Amino acid sequence: MKQGNWGKHFGPALLIAVLVLSFCAGRAAAQTIRDLPPPPPAPTPKPTPQPAPPKDEDFDVIKVNSNLVMVPVSVVDATGQPVHGLQLNDFRLEEESRQQQIVELGNPDQVPLDIALLFDVSSSVSEKGFFSFQQKAAAAFLKQVLKPLDRAAVFSITDQPRLVQPLASADIAAAKLLTIPAATTPVPTAFYDTVVAAAKYLNEKSAERHRRVIVVISDGDDNFSNLIKDLTIAEARAEQKGEMTPAGARQSLLERRRRAVMEVQRTVQQADAAFYSINPGGPSVHLNMISTRAQNDMASIAQSTGGTAFVPDSDKDLERVFGEVAAELRGQYLLQYYSNSQAPGVQFRRIAVAIPTRTELRVRARQGYYPKSNK
Repeated sequence: MKQGNWGKHFGPALLIAVLVLSFCAGRAAAQTIRDLPPPPPAPTPKPTPQPAPPKDEDFDVIKVNSNLVMVPVSVVDATGQPVHGLQLNDFRLEEESRQQQIVELGNPDQVPLDIALLFDVSSSVSEKGFFSFQQKAAAAFLKQVLKPLDRAAVFSITDQPRLVQPLASADIAAAKLLTIPAATTPVPTAFYDTVVAAAKYLNEKSAERHRRVIVVISDGDDNFSNLIKDLTIAEARAEQKGEMTPAGARQSLLERRRRAVMEVQRTVQQADAAFYSINPGGPSVHLNMISTRAQNDMASIAQSTGGTAFVPDSDKDLERVFGEVAAELRGQYLLQYYSNSQAPGVQFRRIAVAIPTRTELRVRARQGYYPKSNK
């Protein structure tokens, strides 16, 4: 065979062989890839661990409870005239013997005033002969002292506490006061119970930052409050049976009255109220032991709460006394501070206010307060 013919016949065959080998190799490669197991899934990245939130015990927790205390303060000179124009740094205030930083010397006219006026209609008062005059003087007092944002409630003192008029404007309270009838027959006097009821009423119905005042028109003699009445009956029976001597009964009665006065004082202090009393009996209150003791008890409650106990000389002097009370309520200094006392709980905290640079002045303020619970 000639070389030219070999190339002619072998060339196409060689080309076909090459093509067949290429096809088989590609098919084998494809078969090999299909037979391989699938690739493993891409690894999921682990989240970066976050630190646990700190617990309270991991560091010191400081809790701050603000306890703003307001102390109305009256300042008079040796003649009893109000002293105006004092500045914040003129006052020194201590609570439980720790000096407090007075943060503000407030204006009383900017702090609403809520008054509970207690009017004695018992026979021991109404028989004095000027019941109507007392009513008119008290009604005029309410209109004189109360501003548009102020309110007054009216209680009558009889055999039990009676709320004659809930807190209302001066006009409404004064009008209701004038409708109270005088006693025409002997009426028992639950004086202590009525003051306690008025204090609790203010504590419940008066806004927290309002000034609260109890004004009592009474001789303060009590013969029918629950503590006095119940124990008096028990002792009378014991005396009848010979189980108690008359002297022992009298001593027990004095002790009960002392406890009752302390209860009244504590309740008024818990209400953050100032207590003012006006005794219509005049100078005659000092003529017997019972009336003198009653007046002294009212003076004790007034002193502990920053108020005053007045004994007008006559019916004509009554208007002057109401005017003094009104002027005092409108001219008070209003000291405000945040207590730094370490006393625990809601125990009574004693306070003392002084004007070191003006020792000749007389300062009158409440003797202390009961802090509010933070529940």
